[in-house]
Amino acid sequence: MSASRPLYLGPRLRRLRRELGLTQQSMAEDLSISPSYIALLERNQRPVTADMLLRLARSYKIDVSDLASGDEEDYVKRIGAVLRDPIFADIDLPALEVADLATSFPGISEAFLRLYDAYGREHDLLAGRDGGAGNPAVADPLAEVRGFLAASGNHFPTLERRAEELVAEFTRSGSMEDWLRGRGVRTRFLPPDVLVESIRRYDRHNEQLLIDETLDAAGRAFQIATHVAHTAMRSQINDLVRAQALSGRTATNLVRRALAAYGAAALRMPYDRFVRAVEIRRYDIEALSRQFGSSFEQVAHRLTTLSRPGEERVRFSFLRLDEAGNVSKRLDGSGFPIAAQGSGSCPLWSVHTAFRRPGEIVSQWLELPDGQRFFSVARTVRAGGGHAGSPPVYRAIALVCSASAAAQLVYADPGDGRSADVTPIGVTCRLCHRARCTARSAPGIGREVMADDNRRSAEPFAFAET
Repeated sequence: MSASRPLYLGPRLRRLRRELGLTQQSMAEDLSISPSYIALLERNQRPVTADMLLRLARSYKIDVSDLASGDEEDYVKRIGAVLRDPIFADIDLPALEVADLATSFPGISEAFLRLYDAYGREHDLLAGRDGGAGNPAVADPLAEVRGFLAASGNHFPTLERRAEELVAEFTRSGSMEDWLRGRGVRTRFLPPDVLVESIRRYDRHNEQLLIDETLDAAGRAFQIATHVAHTAMRSQINDLVRAQALSGRTATNLVRRALAAYGAAALRMPYDRFVRAVEIRRYDIEALSRQFGSSFEQVAHRLTTLSRPGEERVRFSFLRLDEAGNVSKRLDGSGFPIAAQGSGSCPLWSVHTAFRRPGEIVSQWLELPDGQRFFSVARTVRAGGGHAGSPPVYRAIALVCSASAAAQLVYADPGDGRSADVTPIGVTCRLCHRARCTARSAPGIGREVMADDNRRSAEPFAFAET
């Protein structure tokens, strides 16, 4: 750091504070300065001194060089790439002005980049393309995560092996919390208002893992396991991330989060023990939930990861959606097609009607237009709502396997699966060409709608003969 040039780290300091889940007041207490001084630093109205850099590094156990390297160079590169868009071709944009923007106004730089990113995604959708492959401005980070998980079969041997080692260490220590305590980390359960809108926060300054006390037992245990995954599986997660050509920070962070959640599930439900229980319980998700102290969703998700060579079990596709049909998680393991856009499913699929029977498991035999048959298990799950003023969120979870594997599930009776029991569905209305469907919301692509001047069919759209 040059002595003649002040160091301004406002956005970086603010991002660090938010990542740590701290208020300005709590960070000020950790650094023995006033909250108003923190506010001035974050607004780039005061430079960061060498002493302040050392306090930050000492309090939060971070590398000084990571803090001292500003965002300006990254902003200059990203803004420069954006400004090469033809929409700016008639504007004189000297390189010096771009550098001044990145250096003097990092907040405005970030706002500009976010706005262009949103513009790029919407432009791409309107153009009818699929996510702007090769253009980081319009890349879909969630699609990258899904692709990454699909390419691996949602099974990561290095995380499974590390989980087995850690579970053995937990057993010797007494519990996961005892294991953490042996490494100087104390676990505390605190009210939500203390955690500053977090359900889990690691207080590096005081070596404490803070968990929202209003979480249920399964939620508490999973958050502790997630912290262990982020720390004790860090090298394995880093190796997996480095092997991917991800488009940017958001995709990288989402992949890391997915891998940490995978590791947490492997810690809570170790592979060998979980597979034995699955065989005995015949995939009874609720019974497995009680046996492993995990939630319905955690167990359902774990069932999609059982692909160890030579020890594979039933392959499932997984879908989670809300009452509006918005898909928040999808994994393909059984070959069941799920549309990439929109709600991603047919309205006749019971994952939608499960909301009418909250908390009940709804099973269904499905047949696609090409004749493929699958078996589905769906149930609603609840998140949040652990205290007054915290509204619960209800979603539906569905697991789908091939019809040939359904006999291994406790939910499929031996006599089921006959044609009379099967519900004909499509992937989405646009991709389904079943003529007689009263649930149809749009005509299928490539089909002409028949004129109904003299006749109105029972279906919303009657197709003309081709």
